[in-house]
Amino acid sequence: MPGVSKDGNSVSASASAAARKSRSARPTVAPGDEAGAAELGRRVADNLRERRRVSHLSLDELAKLSGVSRAALSQIETCKTNPSLSVLWKVAVGLKIPFAELIGESRESVSLLRRSEAQVLKSGDGKMESRPLARSGAGPGVEVYELRLVGHGSHASEPHAPGTRELVTVLQGSLKMSVGEETYLLAVGDSLVFAADQHHVYENPGAGESRCHNVIVYRR
Repeated sequence: MPGVSKDGNSVSASASAAARKSRSARPTVAPGDEAGAAELGRRVADNLRERRRVSHLSLDELAKLSGVSRAALSQIETCKTNPSLSVLWKVAVGLKIPFAELIGESRESVSLLRRSEAQVLKSGDGKMESRPLARSGAGPGVEVYELRLVGHGSHASEPHAPGTRELVTVLQGSLKMSVGEETYLLAVGDSLVFAADQHHVYENPGAGESRCHNVIVYRR
């Protein structure tokens, strides 16, 4: 069925399909913050170019290390797209740097982050969102996030850099964590520490939202 424009005229099916494709390609960031999304994209582009330069990596070499295509990496560097949460993690692992170093700015002696200023990232399917609880680069080798999973939602995470560990504490609802071949069911107040340099999956087994704090510690 063709779409209808604001003035009542019909829009071709191909145009409607193109519009849907355009919407699906939009940045996976919290809605209502286009300026914040643009700033995040600029920082990621700048940091990616600089890290590649320091590491003497070509786009092709980083593509092999990260599993992200050369074309996608080029689009990120030229600010033509804002990548999903999972793509950013893959790039950080490929560069062998903490996630915060890819999306953040230089470290300050005192760092204040207002809730309204935090740039929320979402998974590609929108079922999981991650909000930093400290500015990027605020602490050496440690990152803290608030994770939210919709009811019956799940998110599979690629292995992080070797030696990386995570601490997950459930604040609301429940959480099923699959780490390697093992599975753990966590209730409110429960915590799990695990080696994050292996495949792991966050899953909400309940109908309501699951919320937890996630502390990531990198090997120094």
